[in-house]
Amino acid sequence: MRVCVVGGGAAGSIASIVLARGGAEVVLLEKNEKIGKKLYITGKGRCNLTNDCEVQEFLKNVVHGEKYLRSAIYGFTPKNTMDFFEELGVPLVVERGNRVFPLSQKSSDIIRALANEIDRQKVDLRLNTEVKEIRKKGEGFEVLTPWEKIECDKVVVATGGVSYQSTGSTGDGYRFAKSFGHDVVEPKQSLCPLILADNVSSLEGISLKNVNLTAYNAAGDIVSSEFGEMLFTSRGISGPIVLTTSSYISRMSGVKLSLDLKPALDEKTLDARVLRDFDERKNQDLKNVTRALLPERLNLFVLKRAGLGESKKVNEVTKEERKRLVDTIKDLKFSVSSLAPFTEAVVTSGGVSLKNLKPTGESKLSSGLYFVGETIDIDALTGGFNLQLAFATGVCAANDILKSTAKA
Repeated sequence: MRVCVVGGGAAGSIASIVLARGGAEVVLLEKNEKIGKKLYITGKGRCNLTNDCEVQEFLKNVVHGEKYLRSAIYGFTPKNTMDFFEELGVPLVVERGNRVFPLSQKSSDIIRALANEIDRQKVDLRLNTEVKEIRKKGEGFEVLTPWEKIECDKVVVATGGVSYQSTGSTGDGYRFAKSFGHDVVEPKQSLCPLILADNVSSLEGISLKNVNLTAYNAAGDIVSSEFGEMLFTSRGISGPIVLTTSSYISRMSGVKLSLDLKPALDEKTLDARVLRDFDERKNQDLKNVTRALLPERLNLFVLKRAGLGESKKVNEVTKEERKRLVDTIKDLKFSVSSLAPFTEAVVTSGGVSLKNLKPTGESKLSSGLYFVGETIDIDALTGGFNLQLAFATGVCAANDILKSTAKA
């Protein structure tokens, strides 16, 4: 049996290896000059390849496609991914948050291991080969490149999403899917900074720890609430809790945010703290007293939002004005204008509709055609979860193809 795998990223590479190990003749087509170009930049070049947690915990970190992915993740767990790479000679290390990296801290070691195994399994790897079209031909398929037509029995499409387009992820898989009648959920940026409708340019570069960011949909319902670190950019916000928030709001409009700058203190405790500071420094300017609570530029921003003059004397601040100050510190409101562009998104949310796919990745519309990895409508939070999804769906499709061949 001949299988054509389109795309040499995480999902395509591992699918090719599993297929070849199972006895299939595999042709792996990659439009770049090498495989794993996006893998190279993941985890800031260190390659956070999975998350060392139990499957049930893993699935809690899947934002879209959790039910669909159950069989794939149970079939190829994070532990299986770790074993796979260690067997290929890559020592691993587990870091904070159960994030798994190569011990060398070099993504190139992961890519080299995949490339070596692809070679060892005699996969027919064709680099610098862009697929223009996939056609049904009899019981099999015809894959068209600029210079040849490749005939095969099965096709696995693993072309990625549209984030980091410089790595070759330009949405080719969506085009192939549509040509076979599949629905494609509109691709959206995920795990990306947020652009705010509010002018926060004066806050650019301010980094915050131990704050809480809550997102509300247009109806006013809480969509997410994240505690941790973030930072202000010239046009919005970024950092760990912001990237997580972006995953949950990627398909929404009219999102409002509430930033609690002092989540460890409730309103009553914070008010008592402010009142104590006021009593100790009654004759000073307000901005000089509240600076003990917040970074200087953020302090001035908060005072302005609370409608308080920064040079107002503390002994002139009314109880109602103090309440406004406390409320603003606990509930600094922003409106989301948009997600940052795809060039700044870690992953793509959206893709080939799961309604058109079996849990194995096989198309319900065209037998023998599979879609895996970021090409399909799945995405998860940061921490190695998205790469694990790529590996698991790639392996799931490969095993299904081998199983169907054995039955035949």
